[in-house]
Amino acid sequence: MKKTLVFGASLKPERYSNIAINRLVDAKYSVVAYGLRKGTVVGVEIDTELQKYKDLDTVTLYLNPKRQKEYYDYFISLNPHRIIFNPGTENPELYQLLNENNIDFEVACTLVLLSTNQY
Repeated sequence: MKKTLVFGASLKPERYSNIAINRLVDAKYSVVAYGLRKGTVVGVEIDTELQKYKDLDTVTLYLNPKRQKEYYDYFISLNPHRIIFNPGTENPELYQLLNENNIDFEVACTLVLLSTNQY
């Protein structure tokens, strides 16, 4: 089962990161999450400390580009198959670093990819 890290996870049900966790779980994906506040969304614990997640297929970002900078090395260290830049998270500087480290990325919406069976 492909594992996804929802980075920038929120406990607020109206947030897209929260909706993404719900839809990923519904679609039977393995999900881990990182956010500012500890809690649980549909059985997925939101970590508030960076973890060295193993066997990540995808990191889906819900964090604006200015706040991503401090996590560049962390994202690369995870060595995921791909990173999805959801609307509002687009970051050409990080695209370059990912290319240099042979990590694929998509500028897309996780929710749309799931709903169109392209995830």
